[in-house]
Amino acid sequence: MNIKKGKNNWVLFIFILMGIVIGGFIGHYLGQAPYFEWINFGKEFGFDAPAALDLQIIYIEIAFKIEITIASILGVIAAILIYRKI
Repeated sequence: MNIKKGKNNWVLFIFILMGIVIGGFIGHYLGQAPYFEWINFGKEFGFDAPAALDLQIIYIEIAFKIEITIASILGVIAAILIYRKI
C-alpha cells in the first residue's frame, strides 16, 4: 500500500477558518478597549445589494460580505504557525 505521508490541506483550511473566526471575535471585543482600537481596523467588501431570485413560490436572497481586520490577519498567522507545529 502506498500511503501519502504529509499534512492534509483540508486541516490547514479548517485551521485558517478557525483563525479568521477567533481573530474576528478577539478583534471585536478587544477593539472596544481604549488602547486597542487599532486591532479592529480593517476593510469590508462584498455585494452592496443582495442578489434576489423570486419564483413566486420561493424567494431566495444571496449576499456576500467579508470584513478583514488586523485581528483576523493575526488569527490566520497564528493558525498557520500552530498548523506547522503539529
